[in-house]
Amino acid sequence: MIFSRKRAGGGRHAHDERATEVLDSYDAEETPTTPSRGPYDISEAPDDVQRLDLGSLHIPAVPEVEVRVQADPQGVIQQVVLVHGENALQLGVFAAPRSEGIWDEVREEIRQSLFADGAAAQETQGEYGTELHARVRTQDGITDLRFVGVDGPRWMVRGVYQGAAATDPAAAGPLRQCMDGLVVDRGQEAKPVREPLPLRLPREVAEQAEQAGGAPAPAPREA
Repeated sequence: MIFSRKRAGGGRHAHDERATEVLDSYDAEETPTTPSRGPYDISEAPDDVQRLDLGSLHIPAVPEVEVRVQADPQGVIQQVVLVHGENALQLGVFAAPRSEGIWDEVREEIRQSLFADGAAAQETQGEYGTELHARVRTQDGITDLRFVGVDGPRWMVRGVYQGAAATDPAAAGPLRQCMDGLVVDRGQEAKPVREPLPLRLPREVAEQAEQAGGAPAPAPREA
């Protein structure tokens, strides 16, 4: 795991199916089965997977995937990016209402923002439901982005793919494994809709960083 510290001052895929399975299980007065893929709510996640605990997000340990986080001096994480080769996946997790998902609204706001900046964006159906594909201009030239969203119980995960995975989902490889193995710990505290859920460095990593004056430090891979 690599991280940097800022200076001071500085539609949930397949969930219709899963919901039906859970309701059927309750009707039969049985314990609901664990979904075959995530992102999972912490209440339904399999417990036999090694994960990095970042607070509201628990990221599965996948070989050759590097976890990069940017944190403030207090260890509060501002950004999480998973990297594999030339591909990257930026992750965010947000509060959502109990009654409905927010990805449709968030996706439309992203599309309008991109359009206002002169970037082309179009919706397409993908493995997580409706996705947003965009082509933006950066300092490094034209960059393709693929926005995916997964609505869960009172939370939403947003992922942004870059690299070949932005135009070819099959190229995501291990990054897709990470997305499918994510666990969200929403907590019970009331939060405004769309507010980012809190992310933090594991205590031992934050302590190492404090001792090293903000230099990169290794992180444990287990939950």
